[in-house]
Amino acid sequence: MIYQASISNEKGISDFDPGLIWSAIFLLSLGLIMVYSASISIAETSRGDGYAAYFLVRQGIYLLIGLFIGLIAFQIPMRLWQKYSLYPFLIGMTLLVLVLIPGIGNEVNGSRRWLSLFVVNLQPSEFMKLFIVMYVASYTIKRAAYLDQFRRGFLPIFMIMVMLGILLLKEPDLGAFVVITVIVMAILFLGGMNLKIFGGVIGVLLVSVLALIWLEPYRLQRIISTWKPFDDEFGKGYQLSHSLMAFGRGGWEGVGLGGSVEKLSYLPEAHTDFLLAVIAEELGFIGVMVVVILFAWLVIRAFVIGRQAATRERFFPALVAQGIGVWIGIQAFINMGVNMGILPTKGLTLPLMSFGGSGIVANCIALAILSRIDWENRQLMKGYKI
Repeated sequence: MIYQASISNEKGISDFDPGLIWSAIFLLSLGLIMVYSASISIAETSRGDGYAAYFLVRQGIYLLIGLFIGLIAFQIPMRLWQKYSLYPFLIGMTLLVLVLIPGIGNEVNGSRRWLSLFVVNLQPSEFMKLFIVMYVASYTIKRAAYLDQFRRGFLPIFMIMVMLGILLLKEPDLGAFVVITVIVMAILFLGGMNLKIFGGVIGVLLVSVLALIWLEPYRLQRIISTWKPFDDEFGKGYQLSHSLMAFGRGGWEGVGLGGSVEKLSYLPEAHTDFLLAVIAEELGFIGVMVVVILFAWLVIRAFVIGRQAATRERFFPALVAQGIGVWIGIQAFINMGVNMGILPTKGLTLPLMSFGGSGIVANCIALAILSRIDWENRQLMKGYKI
């Protein structure tokens, strides 16, 4: 059934949260503009003259696909997402296994994270972030009575996280695993997990992350290069050095849209992982702050929507809404931290903005589900049944 959305009704309650909708529209639109600006040089270099809009066209297509699938996802009631939450999770786990099989998964720059769909590559870890939100929210509701017990409450999801971690670290994709781990822990905490167990698990996770960094020399080198990027600006610190140069050159107001120098083959991944650096150079501190504020507002609206659902005892939608907020918020924070030299370099894109088909499509679906939760809340406020 397709529901007709109206701006308002006779009771004065709109069908959608305007803050959520407009923040998402502004981020997606600005992302499209900045992907085009950041990718012109690499498009002409890799594709030849006349292909300046190559990445813009592809990003536009990805966005249209994401919006279309998101529209379909919006039609699905949250009670069905809860009932069948296990199946998307199992599909995601299967795709993560397939990625690691030679001849099926594509290897790029030493990482095996993509499945070839002939025309485009699919990155399962991007969709797993959404699937894990749904699955852990459902798990938390089912195990609510046992969340104060380690064996019956936390141990089953811990074993699942170990299996998921093994698959992601085999790619390797530590960034995605960190984001997914934060999502899981946040949902369990919001769902009422025992604080002593939560604190103990956080301690174990911190030690595990430090061990993973220490055991892999390239990860340790990334940490060191983050502290002193200009000590090896043509080696390990190359990306961060040029990202910081972009921030410094942008100043308060930026050099103007299209005026970035760093994107001219100096800053690697300018249209993906380091898009914020191009924004900083071209739009300045003001442009960066606009992006930060938009992300903050979107995350705030996600938590408000979740709280509204919880007050109506709709606990699964509440956890899903807040889980989506945590996902977008933590990934945006890590990407921004990497661009500014606060965090070690990781292969995480800026949600809703960076170039990438899987990421944009997964983000659009997540926003559609968040809008669905908000829509259902508002229908209940009006006295309608859902």
